[in-house]
Amino acid sequence: MRAEGQVVPVTRLRARTKGMTIAYARAIAGSLGVPSKMPGYSYGLDAKRCITGSKMAGVPGSVCRGCFALKNFYATWRPALIARDRRHAGLDHPEWVDAMVTQIAHYCQPPEDHFRWHDSGDLQGVWHLEKIVEVCVRTPQIRHWLPTREYAMVATFLGAGGVIPENLCIRLSALMIDTEPVLPAELAHLPTATVHTPGIGVKVVEGKGSIECRAIELRDNQCGSCRACWDRRVTNVSYQEH
Repeated sequence: MRAEGQVVPVTRLRARTKGMTIAYARAIAGSLGVPSKMPGYSYGLDAKRCITGSKMAGVPGSVCRGCFALKNFYATWRPALIARDRRHAGLDHPEWVDAMVTQIAHYCQPPEDHFRWHDSGDLQGVWHLEKIVEVCVRTPQIRHWLPTREYAMVATFLGAGGVIPENLCIRLSALMIDTEPVLPAELAHLPTATVHTPGIGVKVVEGKGSIECRAIELRDNQCGSCRACWDRRVTNVSYQEH
């Protein structure tokens, strides 16, 4: 069993994926998602299992208060509920990394070579982040985006010597609407994400690489050709509350 805060060396997770079928990979890790807004594929967990988000969902003014992944078909459509439960159960499987590498390498082909982690849900522990990093290392041809509110897990990972690969953008998400993330000093160099009230505009002080997502008003809530969220050079992306 893993210990919380323990970063498992990459070499202990490395395993051959040669010969692993897509069906077997899906049986281990569950299926990938195909979000309508974004390019390529994604991977989502049950938002009710978010460690920080589940607490913030009850806080007025928080980004998680009206979380889309806690209502409508996300909360009632049985196939989606079963799929997220299967993905969560697979996290502890010893071949989870191999299974994710197999699926991502198979499905995420150019031009859809961008992958989003957790279109719903979030990191479950430092051990979870370490596994995701290993998947990214083993799929260098894919651009990965991981939004998270689990600042402490990222800080622990880096403090223990963990390295974020070049093809992974860990974007730290604000907890409250119209505010910047309050980050520890050791995470100040990482890109962030904020949510702003419609009509107010970006509340974060504008700096080089900071942008406002215009998907809702300009592109029918589609990313289009924009890939800013996956770009580590974009210091902050602010999304309109909706």
